[in-house]
Amino acid sequence: MCAVFPLWFILPYRFMVIEPIGILRTCFGGKFGVPRQPGLCPSAWGVLELSDKYRSAEAVRGLEGFSHVWLIFGFHETLEQGWNPTVRPPRLGGNERVGVFASRSTFRPNGLGLSLVKLDEIDFEACEGMQAPLIRVSGVDLIDGTPIYDVKPYLPYVECLPGAKSGYAAEAIPRLVVQIDASALAEFEALDERSQRVIREVLSLDARPAASPKSADKIYGADLCGRNVRFRVDGEICWVVELE
Repeated sequence: MCAVFPLWFILPYRFMVIEPIGILRTCFGGKFGVPRQPGLCPSAWGVLELSDKYRSAEAVRGLEGFSHVWLIFGFHETLEQGWNPTVRPPRLGGNERVGVFASRSTFRPNGLGLSLVKLDEIDFEACEGMQAPLIRVSGVDLIDGTPIYDVKPYLPYVECLPGAKSGYAAEAIPRLVVQIDASALAEFEALDERSQRVIREVLSLDARPAASPKSADKIYGADLCGRNVRFRVDGEICWVVELE
């Protein structure tokens, strides 16, 4: 039997106002082409610059002992569009709907996301116009300028669950073979090694919209590592055709 409590036991909701602790700078200049989950593009880098209020060596003391961290972030570019009770996940081809709470869609009631990234370094030297300490991470799936609301260390002993089920997202994402067309080879080889890896890793995930008609002749563009990477997909091969 369920217990029945008097109404005076019911506490009112306590609302809180949250503010970003900093901004994440990344290699992704726009939404198109960003990996749909963290870790899929291991070379993708990010630098968390803490805001003045939280920029303190004391605030990150001990964090260097962890290999990965959770980033709680805001979907700032879609927040004004509101939320939907159902969404169409790319993993289902962009055509089948599921409940928003059964997805990682950007169109959420509070516009918050959770991303598990590799912690590369706590940098105590200012650079690139950013003030230390800087939290350098990789495997990011967030666009440049994403507001970060909190950082929490990843704890494998409680958060790694080998027997967990993944519902409709149980299968690994298939990868395309990325080839560099002769027309783009010189520009591509002029990039630093990490930028080349980012481009290859991102495009192997098939950056095209899931629900859009597919054509081997259609050219797409993704803002990666400061370049507009133009590509097309023919079967299982993604061809980089131009770097602007």
